[in-house]
This record gives sequence, C-alpha cells and structure tokens, in this order.
Amino acid sequence: MHVVYPAVVSALLFSVGVYGVLARRNTILVLMSVELMLNAVNLNLVAFDVWLRDRLHSGQVLTLFVIVIAAAEVGLGLAIVLALYRNRRTVDLDHLRDLAEPAGPSGAADPPAPTTTGMPSEPSADTPGAGAGEAPSPAETNRAAKRGGEL
Repeated sequence: MHVVYPAVVSALLFSVGVYGVLARRNTILVLMSVELMLNAVNLNLVAFDVWLRDRLHSGQVLTLFVIVIAAAEVGLGLAIVLALYRNRRTVDLDHLRDLAEPAGPSGAADPPAPTTTGMPSEPSADTPGAGAGEAPSPAETNRAAKRGGEL
C-alpha cells in the first residue's frame, strides 16, 4: 500500500475541517469540523504506523489516546453548547459574541485602569456618580436596545 493515498485523503479531510471551522457560524457544526480534523490526524497516524512497520504500534496507540480525548472534548463541548442554548436561545457564534468586552474608541478593548494596590478598584458609596444616579454603561444600553425595552 502506498502511503500517498491515505495522506491525500487525510489532507482533504483536514482541509474540509478547517473550512468548517472558519466558515461556519453554528457551534455544533464547528465542533463537528474539529472532530473531522482530529479524524484526519488519526488516519495519518495509523497510515504512517503501518507504512513504517513499527513493532510497538505507537501510531495506533497514539490514535487511541486521541480518540479518548476527542470523546471528552465532544462531551464537554456539547455541555457548553447546551448551557449556552438554555441561556441565550441560540447556538449561532455571531450572537454569542456579547460576552466580549465592549470596544473602546480605537476598536480595541480598553485595558483596566491601573491601581496603586494592584487590586481592581470598585466605586464606593461616596464616589460621585456611583449608585442609583449613575448613567448606564454602553453594554447595558446595547442589551436594552436589542431587547427593545427600557433600561
């Protein structure tokens, strides 16, 4: 058996997986694409193990480890997707970007303000503008506009 055939099939599978990760917006399809890439790697490991005639079968053993890790990754990934769906009612990756920090005027997230103690500062009750009279943050205004309601 030529090692070229499984290597070409593996490269095609991996390419389809990369395309799926980069082009898809559905979280489930992205997880499936990652699994496709892992299976392409497994195919390469087994093919080269057979081609090299390794007596320890280290490529096949490593493939078993990859399969076990992939099973754990699927379980954890689906648990995260289910939790996100329960909270957000969507698995679209574009709608899940609300978790990111709000961007500053330059388009990048603003770094936290330095403090003298090294701990993040919290507004105290005597700080002007803190509390009930404080203006809503841009993120709160954004969420309220998406819901179509008042603040």
